[in-house]
Amino acid sequence: MRFYNRQHRHYCGIDLHVKTMYICILDAGLGHALAMKAIHGGKSKNDKIDSHKIASLLRGGLLPQSYVYPATMRSTRDLLRRRLHLVRKRGQLLAHIQNTRAQYNLPEFERRLAYPANREGVSDHFPDPSVRKSMEIDLALLEQYDTLITDRELTLVRTAKQHDADAFHRLRSVPGIGKVLALTILYEIHDIARFDRVQEFASYARLVKGRKQSGGKMLGTSGAKMGNVHLKWAFSEAAVLFLRHATGGKKFLATLEKKHGKGKALSILAHKIGRAVFYILSRDTVFSMEKFMAA
Repeated sequence: MRFYNRQHRHYCGIDLHVKTMYICILDAGLGHALAMKAIHGGKSKNDKIDSHKIASLLRGGLLPQSYVYPATMRSTRDLLRRRLHLVRKRGQLLAHIQNTRAQYNLPEFERRLAYPANREGVSDHFPDPSVRKSMEIDLALLEQYDTLITDRELTLVRTAKQHDADAFHRLRSVPGIGKVLALTILYEIHDIARFDRVQEFASYARLVKGRKQSGGKMLGTSGAKMGNVHLKWAFSEAAVLFLRHATGGKKFLATLEKKHGKGKALSILAHKIGRAVFYILSRDTVFSMEKFMAA
């Protein structure tokens, strides 16, 4: 049996369990799977119908395009996302220690266990030998996670300075955006020029919702989960940290709460930070508190 093993720039999936195959070859880029499904959704679905409808969309100029992330930075972005996975696992271990302490009605710890220097003698806090052994396992795993996370952060920072050091440092000029959030924003966006307007960027970052209107009437919102979840997380974290590091941040939040309510205030602040990041990257400038407050 002969196998076709040549490499090409464009790829297509092939079902090896069928005798008849329908292919629509695209030479215009990468189609957006979710958007195409929304456009040509129908009652029946098979390879013949899919290939015909994709070809019709392409011929009519209605084929939704996806952004092709550059291969040179893709592995670094994946490593950054892997770091987030490790951080969440580390958080689960910290939560398990706190939950076990509460389960056995023991006194609270005097210091935060998130810092390695404050974990000395934590296992002695539990009198039961079996529970103490379980806590020793958690503490050993925490030590390993701290080492892995620190090593990956150093690697990511060095790589980011090679890819785009200027953008990385300009992102860190925003109060509340540290090295991790700057890395996340930098690698999830890659090129801010792919967004023609700030509204498109805010939509991609899940900072705004879509509106449903008909006959001049508002029928609700939709598409809250369409976009980049990592950017949504980064700007939400940045909004909370902005209150801690920015001069007059809490006063500005109080103004938003008075006007829009407490529930929407942080979301509006995250949206404003997202807009500020767009202009910082597109205009090659740094953060200005005066312009931020006046906008």
